[in-house]
Amino acid sequence: MHSLGFIYLKLGQYATALDYYQRSLDIDVANGSVGGQALTLNSMAGVYHRQQQYDQAIDYNQQALAIHQDAGNLLGQVRALDNLGIVYARQGNYEQALATYQEALDLVSDMDARFLQASVLGGLGLTYGGLDDTEQAMDYFEQALAIHRHIGNPSGEALVLADIGKVLAQSNQPELAIAFYKQSVNTREGIRVGLQGLDQSLQQSYVDTVADTYRELADLLLQQDRVLEAQRVLDLLKVQELDDSLRGVRSSADTSSGVAFWHVESDLLALYEQVIADSDELTQLEDLGKDLGYDNLSPEQQQRLTTLRQRYSDVQSRFIAFLDLPEVSELLSQISQQTRRQNLDIETEYQTLQAELRTLPQETALLYPLILPDRLELVLVTADGPPLRYPINVKGEDLNRAIVAFGQALKDPNSDIQPLAQQLYTWLVAPLEQTLEQAGIESILYSPDGALRYVPLAALHDGEQYLNQRFSLSNIVAVSVSKIGEVPDVDRRRLLAAACAQCSFTFTVGETTFSFDDLPFTETEVNALAEQMPNTSVLLNQGFSRPELENRLGSYSIIHLATHGAMVENQPSQSFIVLGSEETVSIETIRSRWRLNHAELVVLSACETAVGSPELGSGVEILGLGYQIQQAGAQAVLASLWKVSDQGTQVLMTAFYDALGQGMTKAEALQAAQTALITGDFSAVGGQRATIELISTQTGQPLVAGGSLAHPYYWAPFILIGNGL
Repeated sequence: MHSLGFIYLKLGQYATALDYYQRSLDIDVANGSVGGQALTLNSMAGVYHRQQQYDQAIDYNQQALAIHQDAGNLLGQVRALDNLGIVYARQGNYEQALATYQEALDLVSDMDARFLQASVLGGLGLTYGGLDDTEQAMDYFEQALAIHRHIGNPSGEALVLADIGKVLAQSNQPELAIAFYKQSVNTREGIRVGLQGLDQSLQQSYVDTVADTYRELADLLLQQDRVLEAQRVLDLLKVQELDDSLRGVRSSADTSSGVAFWHVESDLLALYEQVIADSDELTQLEDLGKDLGYDNLSPEQQQRLTTLRQRYSDVQSRFIAFLDLPEVSELLSQISQQTRRQNLDIETEYQTLQAELRTLPQETALLYPLILPDRLELVLVTADGPPLRYPINVKGEDLNRAIVAFGQALKDPNSDIQPLAQQLYTWLVAPLEQTLEQAGIESILYSPDGALRYVPLAALHDGEQYLNQRFSLSNIVAVSVSKIGEVPDVDRRRLLAAACAQCSFTFTVGETTFSFDDLPFTETEVNALAEQMPNTSVLLNQGFSRPELENRLGSYSIIHLATHGAMVENQPSQSFIVLGSEETVSIETIRSRWRLNHAELVVLSACETAVGSPELGSGVEILGLGYQIQQAGAQAVLASLWKVSDQGTQVLMTAFYDALGQGMTKAEALQAAQTALITGDFSAVGGQRATIELISTQTGQPLVAGGSLAHPYYWAPFILIGNGL
């Protein structure tokens, strides 16, 4: 029961986790297992901590602490105190956190529990940082860092380095903070193993996602106008978010190099390490002199002791000794100067990215937004020139409210969408207009952040037209895991079209029940595709089964699945599609079992996400969908953010494949099909101007007044993720 609780905790299904933990606790109480009770109480505290219900977390940790105290279990006491310290610090109750951590440190100092010692020392460092005592914070961080290195724990080392960066940033030392954050990120990229090896009772120390380190580093770099470096960090952020959600996302050749250091940053970190080493050596020599007497030291030891004392005379803090060195002042000054100029080491990967953009058939720009609590940052990359930064004065909470309202309006075909579409356009695109026009941009690669993943960029409106009428658009997971320039072999296209027309099924996944209706027009959709596209095979209803589908996957370059699917909020591994045989296939299974190495495109034409829900998640399920299907070998996936009428989808898909058959790229074909629905002019995709009437299968009455499909409800849900060629 306890292990099941832990699994559901890792899946983010907190109510189910607490239920299993409670059942475990009841068994422990019935059996009189005091140790088991304490462990489970600690685990339940961790669940409340993740939900930011800090009072409950404190209560359960205190119950666990009391049990350990009664049993005389010193190790258990330290763990409970360490977890209590974390919660107090999160509440901003630093004095209480300090007292709690100090009690834990007094107990653990003489114990053979090095990891716990490091955890407590790191907590003390963060607490002193919260109290604006940077010197004391750095002293405890240094001790924690030394332990993690000694026991060979790079995950812990990366965590402490990030905490050092956080405290230095708070103390207005951004250049130093950036150097330590970079070292943390590069340590992470070097291991990317996750936390599965940690004792469950210790994982509460790591409840924040590691991605926060990347986000904080990108924020600092942008504040310093170091946009070139920020662009790289933003790309790595997307990969780390996937790792936090999916676990086991390994470094690739494009990510393992991490973030480039300026030479002066490397020198600065090396100098800091040298100060720590010299300080340790000074302490050892002084202790040796006390034991043996100064005269009994060798001449070399005496000379070394004199040198070190002169270098660090009257300085008690190793961090202050470091800051006081004239070399440090010189290096910090050089960072400020050099980061405003170009650097070949840092530019290499950026130049490679620009060269790849130049190979694309349309003039293309890459857009990275970053949502921060106090502002929105936009980073724009074009094939020529440095990356450009646009800080937008909108708070993260205000942006998220607008995203929710926009999502709700998008799912209502009768809503007045344009005011919301124009507001988001003002924040996301208007600041870039002049640059986009001057560069002649025709296509945008979009790497959205957080809740912006629920926003179809195509549906933004400039007051005259929708964005997709000006640009072809593709979403990418991250440049480092995307093959944006890979050209498909269009002469060998073969299409596998599968439909679940009789699809009235109900499934339960985790804590959520999903009920689906029939999709009668999907049969019309796939049969129309068979007439449009040569070399097309069709699977329908019961024939659309897992064996029949999987046996054919390797033989087709386009896989079109006209069926229900759900992208499960914040749980990308649980997202799934429905088969006509009343089976589901998870996206994780697609990644691990499907062989899509010959597929240029997978189309999921009736998926749903949490678009428009009152409390949006991080959108990582959308990120995960694109990543996992690309990991299975496909170049791109075309998926819907919400379910529209299957008649409307049939119209859009017919136009899309007509455009694709005319030689357009996938991104251009989607743009042309969406524009046809907006204008009613299908001439660009092989048809004529048309009045389209969608009829309700329940009432027999028209669904769309006047036969127009211009509202984004009908065409905007479809986003292309990956290679748009």
